[in-house]
Amino acid sequence: MLLDQIRALLTAESVVFREVHHEPTRTSEDSARARNEELRIGGKALLIKVDSAFRLFILSADRKLDSAAIKQYFSAKKTRFATPEELFELTGLVPGSVPPFGAPLLPFPLYADPSVFENPRIAFNAGSLTDSIIIPIADYQRLAKPEIFRFSAA
Repeated sequence: MLLDQIRALLTAESVVFREVHHEPTRTSEDSARARNEELRIGGKALLIKVDSAFRLFILSADRKLDSAAIKQYFSAKKTRFATPEELFELTGLVPGSVPPFGAPLLPFPLYADPSVFENPRIAFNAGSLTDSIIIPIADYQRLAKPEIFRFSAA
């Protein structure tokens, strides 16, 4: 189970984290309320197909995706969100449950928007719609090692 893998990684890396079990949440707004955190603390994880490759993008939950910035960064002709079926086939997860990690947890290159790092911590659904984890942002950056570029808009 992905939640167990995340817990094991955080524990092995001596990360102090808070876990919240809550009602199922489908939106960033619902998750923020359930966690008792500001919306901006949430890390929104989006699996996007950039030309022919799936990539995982993380941005602050209070921001909107700027797909033109992604196209420009990768010199890509087209981008699109993974369908719920593709997401499940590739990860075993449903929309809203994807944590903000690439390898070794999820098999995708990982990119983070600078908006994520403007906050002291990051909160995310940890492989389910009912389990969230909150960790210090410095620990997230150290463990996840995302490539950082701006792909969000207010």
